[in-house]
Amino acid sequence: MPSFDVVSDFDSHEARNAVDQANREVTTRFDFKGTNSKFEIEDDVITLTSQSDFQLRQMIDILNQKLAKRGINLACLEEQAPDLSASMARQKIVLRRGIDTERAKKLVKHIKNAKMKVQTAIQGDKLRVSGKKRDDLQAVIALLKEYDVDLPLQYENFRD
Repeated sequence: MPSFDVVSDFDSHEARNAVDQANREVTTRFDFKGTNSKFEIEDDVITLTSQSDFQLRQMIDILNQKLAKRGINLACLEEQAPDLSASMARQKIVLRRGIDTERAKKLVKHIKNAKMKVQTAIQGDKLRVSGKKRDDLQAVIALLKEYDVDLPLQYENFRD
């Protein structure tokens, strides 16, 4: 029976490279001289450190540029609220990986509402779609590409 998996993932090596490039740009830019501004990445969490909220917003723009150039979809970024103190501003950005259960249930419901002859199953942080015909599976892919989910979706393991 033909099937495929719907996943949400990114290349962590490319993300690390983008953070390194952003760090290099921040250290060479004139408006960041002497501010101790830096990016740090650890376990899919990017930490931005600077002196003010304004500089944090500029750093986010730099990071978004570098990630986009490296082919990482910006929809997988989840910005948390900045932590502002008298002399330091910090913000964490989480790189989301996998489809959480709530979004997976929405996707399953959307596929079922389309009345397609396929079965869907939530398997951890991915969604398995199987059906009798290859055309039905391709229609599901087209349906999910049009559906607005705030995560980048990839379709893999397409088997006949």
